[in-house]
Amino acid sequence: MGRNRTAVLEFAVLGLLHRTPMHGYELSKQLNMLLGTFRALSYGTLYPCLTKLYGEGRNVRDWIHADDHSSAVLRILEEGRIGETYLIGANGEKDNKTVVELILTMMGQDADAYDNVTDRTGHDLRYAIDATKLCTELGWRPRYRDFEHGLSVTIEWYRDHEDWWAPAKDATEAFYARLGQ
Repeated sequence: MGRNRTAVLEFAVLGLLHRTPMHGYELSKQLNMLLGTFRALSYGTLYPCLTKLYGEGRNVRDWIHADDHSSAVLRILEEGRIGETYLIGANGEKDNKTVVELILTMMGQDADAYDNVTDRTGHDLRYAIDATKLCTELGWRPRYRDFEHGLSVTIEWYRDHEDWWAPAKDATEAFYARLGQ
């Protein structure tokens, strides 16, 4: 799937799912976490003074490449049964500290070039995703099964396409600055 088509699909699906009651909060939360990864990668590592790690970084997430997430959403839209819930995951569980340090290292920075900030009360330590139903019922498989390879492809894309994402980053930063954040 081409990069531009993937980005359009992600944003189109995000808008659709936020308006679709049967998918509810959980799938919207999953998509927001994916988009949050975009913010963390582009803002934090390309602009190292903003890289933050919440708490001790022990929170575990199932990391998935954006292309894999998009292909899973497309498969669900095309072949899934209406009203069913399909969890999207890539068996890529890693703790946040490991991921932040790996990103920083891959970006040519010191692995500890981040600020520790207080974690929010009640922050989930682990989100466990079981994508078995998606894989067995719909035959979907992630293309990027090697986490480091998928991450290096992602970093390369952000480096090569700063003209695409930088205006959105600047607008978002300006918005939060107006709110005093």
